[in-house]
Amino acid sequence: MKIRRVLATAVAAAVTAPVVLLSSAPAFAAEKPAAQTQQAKPTVKELRKAVKRAQKEYDAAVAAVKEAVEFFEKDMEADTYPTKAAAIEAKKAAEAAAKTKAEADQAVVDAQAELDAATTDEDKAAAQQKLDEAKTAAGEAATAKTAADTKATEAQTAHDDARVAQTRKIGLLQKARDEAETKLEDAKKALADAEAEAEEGEEGEEGEEPDGECVAVPELTAVVHGLPDEVVGGTTEDFTLRVTNGTDEAMDEVYPFAAVHGFDTEGFEELDSYLDLEWSTAASPKWRDAELLGGTSLGALKANTSVDVKLRLKVDAAVPAGQGSVYTTADFLNDDDSCGGLPDLNDQVFQILPKGAGDGSDPAGPDDAKDKPGTPNTPTGQGGTSTTPVNTTSSTGSLAQTGSSDALPKIALAAGAALVLGAGAVVVTRRRKADADA
Repeated sequence: MKIRRVLATAVAAAVTAPVVLLSSAPAFAAEKPAAQTQQAKPTVKELRKAVKRAQKEYDAAVAAVKEAVEFFEKDMEADTYPTKAAAIEAKKAAEAAAKTKAEADQAVVDAQAELDAATTDEDKAAAQQKLDEAKTAAGEAATAKTAADTKATEAQTAHDDARVAQTRKIGLLQKARDEAETKLEDAKKALADAEAEAEEGEEGEEGEEPDGECVAVPELTAVVHGLPDEVVGGTTEDFTLRVTNGTDEAMDEVYPFAAVHGFDTEGFEELDSYLDLEWSTAASPKWRDAELLGGTSLGALKANTSVDVKLRLKVDAAVPAGQGSVYTTADFLNDDDSCGGLPDLNDQVFQILPKGAGDGSDPAGPDDAKDKPGTPNTPTGQGGTSTTPVNTTSSTGSLAQTGSSDALPKIALAAGAALVLGAGAVVVTRRRKADADA
């Protein structure tokens, strides 16, 4: 059977619990969940939104670099800029002190000449007193010059340090601009691929798939490690997605899939806009949007080995309290056109706390997903592989039982799982079609 049909089973399981619960909660069913369970995921539309967001981020990054460079080249070199003005004043003071010292030194020379020319005792005494006074003044002028020179050096150093700090800031902004450009290029490519596929589907007969069967392979697992039970608004959580080939045969190309979904404690408001999931690997260290992860191959994966993907969840500071889930799955495509994937959608549930919350202890909070049965051993280093024999049992989470006594956010999360799975269900099918067209 095709992988589309295999994953459809998981979709059915995801929406079964919401349908049963909604039947006993008509007031709730009449509002948000009904729309959620019937809404189809407009892949091309969402990718277009992603391109727009990436374009805005890139434009803002370009503007930030331009502004920082102009500030460095113009504002910081203006005579009125604080550190530059201080350096100018200190330099003038040092030059004045140097002039005073030179005049004092000349006075000593003149007094000495006058003493040498004196012939009477009275003239010699007067000349000697004048010489002593000139030497004292010269010493004071020398001390004042040294202090002025020190201040001038310190003021110039402070201005130079400010310039260096601005240069470093420009470098960081340029790096952010380059990353934003890469993100924009990835988003545009994903959109172009989706639009091309949509056009091909319209030309064919209802998106007819190429010949060949994709099979369910439960031994291919995608399990989250290190995601805490609670996340707080305004924080970032780093964790790991371990993809494991628990079969006895190598897989030529392995594709992971990860997505995040959330609802408030009442189950009415979707919190996805407050949650930003990104990924990174050793081969591709730059952080990218998780929505682009499904189209990224981790390369070949030998039998009974694993590979880790770094995940990062950014929680907006304005997020309200609620519950969320990170959904994961994986599929593969071999050089001989055989393909398949994990038939289930794993979910790791977490509680969302608003910014400034206390210790987060809540008796209605989600269960510790890290204690689910079937979780593989501790992951290796990020992006690496392991040859240790693996447990081939999938650690699929239960969408109907998240450990919370509040059914509403669980219903919303379960309905959201169907949408998330719908986004990932056609990954292998699309790859096979693109490969066949090539």
